[in-house]
Amino acid sequence: MLKPKFYIVAFHYYECWWYILFVGVLLLFLIAISGNILITLLIWLVPHLHTPMYFFLCNLSVQDIIHVSAILPKLMSIILTGNHNISFPGCLTQVFMFVFCLNTDFLLLTSMAYDRYAAICIPLRYFIIMKFEKCCLLASACWVISVLNAAMHTCLMSQLPFCHTTTINHFFCDVRAMLKLSLGDTTYIKALMFAEGVLFCFIPFVLIIISYIHIISTIRKIHSTVGKFKSFSSCSSHIITVILFCGASLGQYMKPESEQSEEQDKMLSLLYIAIVPMLNPLVYSLRNKDVLQALKKLFCPKLF
Repeated sequence: MLKPKFYIVAFHYYECWWYILFVGVLLLFLIAISGNILITLLIWLVPHLHTPMYFFLCNLSVQDIIHVSAILPKLMSIILTGNHNISFPGCLTQVFMFVFCLNTDFLLLTSMAYDRYAAICIPLRYFIIMKFEKCCLLASACWVISVLNAAMHTCLMSQLPFCHTTTINHFFCDVRAMLKLSLGDTTYIKALMFAEGVLFCFIPFVLIIISYIHIISTIRKIHSTVGKFKSFSSCSSHIITVILFCGASLGQYMKPESEQSEEQDKMLSLLYIAIVPMLNPLVYSLRNKDVLQALKKLFCPKLF
């Protein structure tokens, strides 16, 4: 039996801007990779960043590196060479990496929200609750659960029948776009996707919201203006990331499918696959005195 191959449409409406689009995607990729590598190295090398908050940020940066590396190189190859084809194993690899990174991102952001909740709402017990061993266990659970779920999802997708050559109207092997093209019964996979959306996306998002309701309530009770500002600034970067990532991903996967929304889906996917990983290092460094101080210490050690 012949294995199917796929034709990825990408951004066909913007073919007249093809090379400008390539430069834009290349810049997003390079900034995301270099920024997240820098954040990871900073947290690894600078001792005063060895705290639970920066431990989870380091995990998030590693996840962002994996996310952009799994999707954007193929998109750049399509734009530069004009070769839109991708093999069935290559497509399944993208499916695995996409589901894995999406789940990991939500779980890590939830862990970071719990960390900020413990730091601000119950500060006297913070270092008991967020011991290094517990942080490692929590982060490991995020990665392992995401790997297992992505493997199960990829295995199910690999069993679906497709035509020998199939056109995917997206810039990568998006699961929903592929399900539209399958010749088999996809009801059980769509039901699984809905359950996964609730379990790995919606529930973590609700937990993040609940955490910040408690955090904001606690901050309001602080009498000192300086104390309020310091408490809020410690979680403002996380709030920005949550709004951008969760807003885009939940907005895409919870809205009804339609022919007219396919281009919107591409833009929303580009937002949380490329733009959010590119913005994360900037948001966490420019708005964080600890990270800025670590940068100065690393590059200008004579000043310290």
